[in-house]
Amino acid sequence: MTELLAQLAVLILAAFLGFELISRVPNLLHTPLMSATNAIHGIILVGGMITLAADGPLAIKAVGFLAVAFGALNVVGGFWVTNRMLGMFRPPIKRVKKRREG
Repeated sequence: MTELLAQLAVLILAAFLGFELISRVPNLLHTPLMSATNAIHGIILVGGMITLAADGPLAIKAVGFLAVAFGALNVVGGFWVTNRMLGMFRPPIKRVKKRREG
């Protein structure tokens, strides 16, 4: 039980610290920073999945599962936002209008 409380305390501190850090990042740097951290978060997800495969109490596995699920959402959302931002710098696609016949 003590281990679970320690892990919950780390989770709460990490969430608070993450919020404070991201809120201080200028808007111009937010998306490139998000893109760079996605690779790191992918490695963290692999470590979380390996940890979930090990034996342990059900409560810790439940918290670990939630962490992996939210982490996966973060990675997917980060890549989606990065792709969308990079799309802003692509040249526009020229569309050819079809002529009406008749």
